[in-house]
This record gives sequence, C-alpha cells and structure tokens, in this order.
Amino acid sequence: MPGFELFGDKERKQVQDVMDSGVLMRYGFDGMRNGHWKAKELELALAKRMETNHAHLVSSGTAALTVALASAGVGAGDEVIMPTFTFVASFESILALGAVPILVDIDDTLTLNPVAVEKAITPKTKVVMPVHMCGSMANLDALQHLCNKHNLLLLEDACQAIGGTYKGQPLGSIGDLGCFSFDYVKTITCGEGGAVITNNEIYYQNAHKYADHGHDHIGNDRGAESHPFLGYNFRISEMNAAVGLAQLARLEEFLAIQKTNYTILREALSQIPEIVFRSVPEGGEENYSFLNFFMPTEALAQKAHKALAENGVDGCFYWYNNNWHYYKKWEHLTQLKSLGNVPQEVKAQMPDYSKADFSASDHWMGRTISCLIKLGWTEQQVKERAENMVKAIKSVV
Repeated sequence: MPGFELFGDKERKQVQDVMDSGVLMRYGFDGMRNGHWKAKELELALAKRMETNHAHLVSSGTAALTVALASAGVGAGDEVIMPTFTFVASFESILALGAVPILVDIDDTLTLNPVAVEKAITPKTKVVMPVHMCGSMANLDALQHLCNKHNLLLLEDACQAIGGTYKGQPLGSIGDLGCFSFDYVKTITCGEGGAVITNNEIYYQNAHKYADHGHDHIGNDRGAESHPFLGYNFRISEMNAAVGLAQLARLEEFLAIQKTNYTILREALSQIPEIVFRSVPEGGEENYSFLNFFMPTEALAQKAHKALAENGVDGCFYWYNNNWHYYKKWEHLTQLKSLGNVPQEVKAQMPDYSKADFSASDHWMGRTISCLIKLGWTEQQVKERAENMVKAIKSVV
C-alpha cells in the first residue's frame, strides 16, 4: 500500500487507450470510443473479484458510502451505527443524507464492538456500518447476527481493506452492501475513485441511477433517459477507471508483497514481549496494508511513536491524536459545524458527544501504533526497517 508506488506500463496502456479515443466520460459518445469502456470493464472485473453480482464505480470512497446508503433508502432521521475509529467520510456520508451518525466503541479488533453495537440500537436504527480499518475486519458473524435479529442492514466500509477475507469471502461482499475507496493512497488506486458492491438487484439499480443525476440508463440516447428519482453527480471518469482497471489486475501481486513485508516486520516485533498485536477475528485474513499493535500503556505508546520517528521509521501513526481518524478531534461533528442549516432530524437525534463515554475505545486507541506497509521497499529496506523498529521500541520499554 499504496498502489501508486508500482505504476508502470500496464497503467499507462489503459490510460493511453482513453487518450487515443478522446472520450473521458463513462457514458455516451459510443462512436468515438474505439470500443473502450473502462468503467464498465472495471465494474465487471471488480464484481468478479469480489464474488458479487454487481459493482458500480463512483468518484470516491466517500461517494461510495453515500450512494450505498441512499440506494438502501437511508434518509432523514435514520440512525447509522459507526465506530469511533474511522475516517471522517463515514459520518460525512451519513450526514449528507440527513441521517444520524451513532458513534459506538471499538474493541481489540480496532473495529466495531458487537456488544456496544447492540446497546446502541434504537427503533430508528437502520444500518450497522463496520469499518475495516487498517486492513482488517470486524467480527462480521456477530454483527450479521445482530442485523438479522433487529432487521437492520449491514454495510461494510472496506475502503482500507480491499483483498482481505473473512471465512473465505472477500471483505465488502458479506454485508448487504460493501464500499471501496480507490484514492491515491489505497492498495489499488484510480487516483480518485470508489465502488459499491452488492448482490441486491434493487440496491444496484438505485445506486447507478442515484450516482448519475437519477438517469435510468435505458437505451442509447442519454438525452432521452428518464429520471425515476432525484440523484446527484458521483460519476467516475474513464481516465480514473482506466488506472483502476490496470491496478485491479495487479491486486494479487500487491497483496503478496504486502504480506511478505508485513510478516518480516511482525516477526521482528514478536521478540518484544510488551507488544500485543491487533486481534483478527477467527477465520479472517488481513490485507496486510498496516501492522497494528498495542503498547502496554498510553504513555509508552506515545514514547514509542516518537522513538520510531527519531530512528528513521516513517509511516507509523498514533491515531489517538489524529484529526481525521478518531472521534476525540471531531469537533466539527460533535458541534455540528456546518455552512448551512443542519437538518432538524439530525439536531434532534444527535447524541451529545461532548458528554459521551468512549473510554472503552480510548483503552485501545491510546495504546495503538499502526505502521504502513509499503509496496516499494526492497528486501534490504524491510530488514533495516525491522531492526530500527525493534531498536526504537526497546529503547522505551
């Protein structure tokens, strides 16, 4: 991670096809395309790789979440359960539809705690949205059981976990809907892009229409298409899809490199008894994009994070103090800072997060260090990195 590290001739070839045709839009202009439909090709390839019936490309992972929620009818006043540790796009997509984000504690998987999820369910809950942060997954069996029990939708945010699996199934394919991000720092990238996958025909039909101003995409005359409902513009371009088409074909290559590099680093850190690695649910396999581990205390985690940087180990994150990924610094959410009026349903239903007790999440995040696994490292660089990581952490424990 990320895929841009290994850009090459395959990506250039796909992009050149688009440049030669001059058609950068995914819809229409049939006669000018020279047979190139990169978005359609990527959707078919992605659906096949993820073992789902349908895939629809959009402009970003945030757009994917928004479109997925909208396609399932989520709107004003509906509550969506999400974790305290995620990217801000999770609650942005919920709020964009007038729905209400309900933050819930994580556990040692660094994802949704099923016990906390059940306590948060109300009559207005419509969706449980686990976020497979840093390449690994939530306890999907437990969450699926809760969704079945309470008649809720399970939406997998797999934006950081493409290629991971749970009991043999690709992450993103297990819930009612799954979402991916293909931005510039993901395992495979389109530059900018995202996707929604599902086995539900209705959700798919809603998704491709909603993401393109409500166009029904029936026939070959775009100007004659009808609009069965309101939609917005979340389209991907052919240029972005072309890059993604080449990158998806290389996914197994990238995953293998990530696993090799991850394994070297993990084996090195395993010699430090004070380190405990993130829990992966039984039957799950990470995509190895991050190595995540816990230090004994918050103070030691902070010291270790600083020592890693001082020893030349870049790409290690202490999410506990991160503006984008942990609830503690989401003042714009907790204070509902908005350029326009916030929907009344959101104002009325939003919990007072200034008084919320997320100490169970703090217990894990305060001690967590996550280290990015790069694709471009040489074998020697990985070994040197492992030595420097061990040296840095041993200096503080």
